[in-house]
Amino acid sequence: MTGLPHWSVIPSKRSESKDLLSILYQASRLRAPSIRLFSGEWVGNHKSKPALFLFSVLLPLTACRSHDFPQYPPNYREYAYITNGGSATVTVLDVANVRIDREIPVGQNPVAVAASPTHAEVYVVNAGDEAGHGSISVIDAEKNAVAATIALHRRPVSIDLNATGTLAYVANSESNSVSIVDLKARQEIAEIGAGEEPVAAQISPDGRSLVVANSRGNSVSVIDTSVRAVRSIFDNCPGAADVAILPDSTKAFVACSAGHQVMVIALAASKFNPGQPDRLESLLDVGRAPVQLALKPDGGEVFVSNSLGDSISEIYANTDDVAGAYLMGDDPVRGLVSSDNALLYVANFRSQYVTAYSIEDGKRLSPSIHVGDGPVALAFSNSGLLILVVDNRSADVTVVRTKTLSLFTILPTGRSPNAIAVKAFTVQ
Repeated sequence: MTGLPHWSVIPSKRSESKDLLSILYQASRLRAPSIRLFSGEWVGNHKSKPALFLFSVLLPLTACRSHDFPQYPPNYREYAYITNGGSATVTVLDVANVRIDREIPVGQNPVAVAASPTHAEVYVVNAGDEAGHGSISVIDAEKNAVAATIALHRRPVSIDLNATGTLAYVANSESNSVSIVDLKARQEIAEIGAGEEPVAAQISPDGRSLVVANSRGNSVSVIDTSVRAVRSIFDNCPGAADVAILPDSTKAFVACSAGHQVMVIALAASKFNPGQPDRLESLLDVGRAPVQLALKPDGGEVFVSNSLGDSISEIYANTDDVAGAYLMGDDPVRGLVSSDNALLYVANFRSQYVTAYSIEDGKRLSPSIHVGDGPVALAFSNSGLLILVVDNRSADVTVVRTKTLSLFTILPTGRSPNAIAVKAFTVQ
């Protein structure tokens, strides 16, 4: 796949329009296979769609209006970090000024990223090559430079942080293990065996349980973090792909991507399982190939992206009832719920669209939001006024106004961007 040029600094708004039009025209001529973000593998041979529609809209989008953004203090910083799997780099987007800040070299094949909840740091998981070991690149957000590199095992593919930002949990897909990393000491402090090919590991909000989706093992491992050992194993989740845990740490939901179900596990000694060990509560029928779970901030509902069903399924978290399935777009792979629990945004990979779904009304909003080619990841700005869409095939990030669901601008990234995290902080 031919990549787009590397950019470290975006020129003036006037020259940016001309150069970006040229880049996007070249991108529209490319053809590339599709990917599945959760596994990091090329799995199809779908052709990208032309991006020529952008010619008619890019010129008016280059002008910024002051009322689109809050008035930030001089020491406020906010950046989005976009991992570029094909460039071994991270693109840094200055969110406050909506411009590219720089591109940072990291390890080979970066596939996941997380921002610290307590420190001005960002952690990038580098899967490495097929034969070698991966790593974490620690980015100092104040300097936007790599401050440290932490060695991991074979093919790490996901990362989650505890509530205090002191520990990271990384799924090593080809080592069949999970690493626990002390982020202050910059080193792994434990490796725990999991099932075959773990692709997602999520820590519960109370820090007691680590739930691991084992893709090739068709299983789910629940790890007790107090003793750092596997507490429970649940089979019959074919192609386990993603995990969501309720805010009160009572239940875990796991997408079984090779089938059409979501596994629900009542976690040990919770209100749904008082005084008891982890328990399989339900296997819920959803759409075809559920690949990702989006949890409402209030924990009331879980939304399932059904990749091959071109739909989402809505699950009521407390009762394990499936409300129904709703058509979204071509190959939905990622959902994200707004902080007010009102809207679900869905990235449809085999398209150039993000679809917005009104949760209260139970319907898809029209029209869908036109973005770049192959949207795979989403993140809100800290204010919630913008949603940032990572477009894998056209190698860019689309900035959308949430108030009007309209396109604001499109900025270039490195090759094959695949994940995003936002970090906001003040400089002392």
